[in-house]
Amino acid sequence: MSGTDRRWNVVLRGAWRDGTLWPWCLAAVAAACGYGVATVFHPGYLSADSNTQLWQALGDEPVNDWHPPVMALAWRILIGITGDFSAMAALQAAVLWGTLWVLARLVWKATGSRGLSLAVLAVGFAPHIMNLTGVVWKDVHLAYALLAVFAIALTVRELPRDRVRARWALLVLGLLFLTYAALVRKNGIPATIPVFALLVLAAWPAPGRRRWLAATGVFVAVVTAGSIAVNAATDPLTTRVYAVIPVDDLIHVLTPDQVRTAAGRAGADADLRDRLVTAATTCQKRGITSDGYLQCFPQSRPFDVTYLDRRADVLVRMWTQQMPKHWKGYAEYRTRVFTKLLFQSNQTFWDGTRVNAGAELHPDVREQPLNDTLRFALRNYVTGAVRDLPMLFQGWFWLAVSLVLVLRRRWAGPHARELRLLGASSLLYVLAYLPTAPESNYRYVYWPALAGTVALVLLATAYAARRREAAGDPDARPAVLPAGRSPQAAPAGPREDADAVG
Repeated sequence: MSGTDRRWNVVLRGAWRDGTLWPWCLAAVAAACGYGVATVFHPGYLSADSNTQLWQALGDEPVNDWHPPVMALAWRILIGITGDFSAMAALQAAVLWGTLWVLARLVWKATGSRGLSLAVLAVGFAPHIMNLTGVVWKDVHLAYALLAVFAIALTVRELPRDRVRARWALLVLGLLFLTYAALVRKNGIPATIPVFALLVLAAWPAPGRRRWLAATGVFVAVVTAGSIAVNAATDPLTTRVYAVIPVDDLIHVLTPDQVRTAAGRAGADADLRDRLVTAATTCQKRGITSDGYLQCFPQSRPFDVTYLDRRADVLVRMWTQQMPKHWKGYAEYRTRVFTKLLFQSNQTFWDGTRVNAGAELHPDVREQPLNDTLRFALRNYVTGAVRDLPMLFQGWFWLAVSLVLVLRRRWAGPHARELRLLGASSLLYVLAYLPTAPESNYRYVYWPALAGTVALVLLATAYAARRREAAGDPDARPAVLPAGRSPQAAPAGPREDADAVG
């Protein structure tokens, strides 16, 4: 063996013993796992929604705001760079596994345990997380963007105070991810608020009122500017899709005769009145309890996405006139839909690519068929877990986890405050579906499931590290630090202290 080889062996052994090599090993493991998951899903599993957005991204169909224009724009940019629509599913896997690597690296730095850091990466293989990793859905984008902000906030908190440029670069990146999350799922905006607080607290451990106001103003301005920029780039057709909510409430709370009377009182045109009455009758006969606009409402062919835009004001007027009179029936109906979402979630596995009847699959998708062998293997894995561990796919379980995270004041490990905010984000996201849930679908609780899983793994690693330390493990590192502090963080400067009391 040459002298150079011997020196390299000595250096590598030393790097392995002192731990400086392990984060790179974690990166290699995360990259290999992410590539494997992306291969399983290649070229990406599409639903009717994502197939529509692909048509829009490729410019073969006008963009509309029934689905988020920002997602169509992001997909268009990716296709322009790579020339392949499958880049979106690959990017989803890359964001998830890159984020898990960041969290695993932080756990390694905090505990010195290779096993515990690998446990964080294992989150990506959990059946209730992996099941949607390669499905191109806005719900998946929201979840991965928020988790990325969480990892960025923890990283910023651990940086020394003299790393000013790195801190601000990461904060800007986190703000961009957070803005994307707010734009890609409008009913997910409540979930972004606690995660926004994570970024602020990472920048200033004790921000004063002025800093909170300034940071909030910046966030609102960036989201507003982002929305304007996306609309300018895509020029989407206006659909006012929010009107499906009053349609659902009206046709399920009122009888068909009451719907007819309410439509006349609100000034609805004959076409809308007749369709609402037909929808109420159809849902009642078929026992359909939710998603009435798509399941029961008579639709023109092809589907007219602008139909509600021309009648949204009338529908809102009908809702405001009728729901106060039928508040008991409204409360009962919304409770019924919400409890079904919590206890009977469906579509725990999206089995490949398919579209609604009458819709056309994009030709680019037909040219890249899925690998059925891998698809069947994934389906066996997920459906087996649904059978054996059903609570992992149920909203009630993750709602309970988020409540525990929020209500307990102290947790082991250095991230007690961050875990409470993560739980608050999940809690707000689930509760936002109480008045709006269109149906029972697992993807609506995917963010709480991901956030809750990561939180539970971080808590488990903190408790395991504390036990190692108590047992006298010489390689163990302190597992409990003051909340909001990093072992590398320097004391706050005078300007920060002064502002904290302002």
